[in-house]
Amino acid sequence: MLSEEEDGQRIPHLKVKKWNREKHCEQLTELRRSHDFQSHCVLLHLLGRYTSLRREVRLLGTLLLELLMAFSFVSSFAIPNHMTLSAVSIHLHMTLYCRFLSNPGDYVKIAVITDPQLMDRTSLHLAPKSPTLEIAQFYTDIYMRRAILGSITPFKPDVILFLGDYFDGGPVLSDEEWHDSLNRFTHVFDIKTLERATNNRVYFISGNHDIGYAAYHSRMPQVISRYEKVFGSRNYKFTAGEVEFIVVDAQTLDGHLQQNQTAETWKFVNSVSRESHSPPRVLLTHIPLFRQDWTSCGPHRSSPIINQRISRATDDHEIVYQNYLTEETTNKLLDSIKPVLVLSGHDHDQCSVTHVAKHGPVSEETLGTVSWQQGNLYPSFMLLTASKLTVSNDSDYVSTHLCFLPTQLFIYIWYILLFVVTLLVVLLWPTNGFNIQLHISEFMSDILGIFKSTKEKNEDENCEYEMVWDAEGSMHLIKKASKVVPTRSTERVERGNATMRAVGKKQISQEINVTMPQDVSDGGKLGGIKTKSSNMRVVVRRLMRVFRVISVVAAVNVPIYIMLLFSDWIDK
Repeated sequence: MLSEEEDGQRIPHLKVKKWNREKHCEQLTELRRSHDFQSHCVLLHLLGRYTSLRREVRLLGTLLLELLMAFSFVSSFAIPNHMTLSAVSIHLHMTLYCRFLSNPGDYVKIAVITDPQLMDRTSLHLAPKSPTLEIAQFYTDIYMRRAILGSITPFKPDVILFLGDYFDGGPVLSDEEWHDSLNRFTHVFDIKTLERATNNRVYFISGNHDIGYAAYHSRMPQVISRYEKVFGSRNYKFTAGEVEFIVVDAQTLDGHLQQNQTAETWKFVNSVSRESHSPPRVLLTHIPLFRQDWTSCGPHRSSPIINQRISRATDDHEIVYQNYLTEETTNKLLDSIKPVLVLSGHDHDQCSVTHVAKHGPVSEETLGTVSWQQGNLYPSFMLLTASKLTVSNDSDYVSTHLCFLPTQLFIYIWYILLFVVTLLVVLLWPTNGFNIQLHISEFMSDILGIFKSTKEKNEDENCEYEMVWDAEGSMHLIKKASKVVPTRSTERVERGNATMRAVGKKQISQEINVTMPQDVSDGGKLGGIKTKSSNMRVVVRRLMRVFRVISVVAAVNVPIYIMLLFSDWIDK
């Protein structure tokens, strides 16, 4: 057996103390006389191996978790719906769950978007240009820009429809603020690229957050004029395939007929109704048509159903706000235009209803917002097809497919959970390196040692063990052959279950409070002493480890995250 000095030279980085079987077995006389004593000694050895193995397994889990967190940052917005979203990889999600019909030559491909409502000073009641507002605007805008680049553009639609509410505080914004929002809208949805890709077939419908309701029009006529200078007429029609699309300014429909804007809208509706031999029609309106309270909206709605609510001004009783068009206006529209389908927005959530008109049932699809900041956890857009061929049934001329975007709130929750779990793992779990194969082989050897021959058991009667502490303070029991049974002497110093030779006093006195993990002390009843200084040293060591790990993770992932953000934000 090696001497204490030789042990120190052989393992200079470990703290070594001797544990003699005789001291520990004084209380196990009966067990020592039986042949189970050898198994008892082996099990003590086995306990140390098993504890180390379990620690290494924990460390392996820590490493895998770190890799998972790094992957989640690097693949920013790469796993749709539950994890994240990016302009490059979201198209993989869309091609799996959302697509146009087959035979693309038989129909016109149309993409429908509504209610982006770009945030401004009216959204969160924050001061203009405040840091909080700027951050909220950026992350809302980048989400919608990634959505348009990753979902709309790759499908190569022939027509793009915007169903209104492009700004949040449109009617009350100053001209300077309004044009700033307009520039953001043009950049976020890459309007110039869409116009080139669709040969200028990008159509806009006015919303209440763009021009207000009828009560605003008499007081602020400049709101409508600046809208029309950029987005064009508020009442018009166009044809896609064999289908005619009728666009009406729904904000003026329920106003007083004496008002110019209301009279203009109804004049347009009446002119459309007088046309004979009209093709199948789709009615486009920002405000949904009337429906009875608590009407079911179908399986795709995630928020509570909103019932009719109309607010009027006290002086002229013009409409200040309304959820749906009135019942009278709805019936008149359906009877005049006779559409096969109605598309609307305004509600910020999906709703599918069927209206009963004189010419038959009419389906209405209310599309949810494309923004994740407008009260809907599941933003969406729609793919619509208009047939180029003549079909027997008018309802077969158009088909719709609702497409959901990834849930941005879940993405941020996932990031926060990963960060918290990583902090806990790094702070609480030990890190001693990885040596799984060695521990497994020693573990199997110890199990086989229980079933060794009687001769081997007799040799282990005088078993002697060394307790070895590693740099983390974890104890390992190392079995050593003992040729001479040590005798008691006054030169030996006892400390709990550990026995130290006098020759080792000098080295041991220089060591500070060796301890072993709780799970080892519980299993083997081999306790240690831990003082305040050692506790403080362990805490400081773990905090330093946390700082190093977080620094490495941030140094690798933050630049990649910023690079991905701005690669989607800048113009292509």
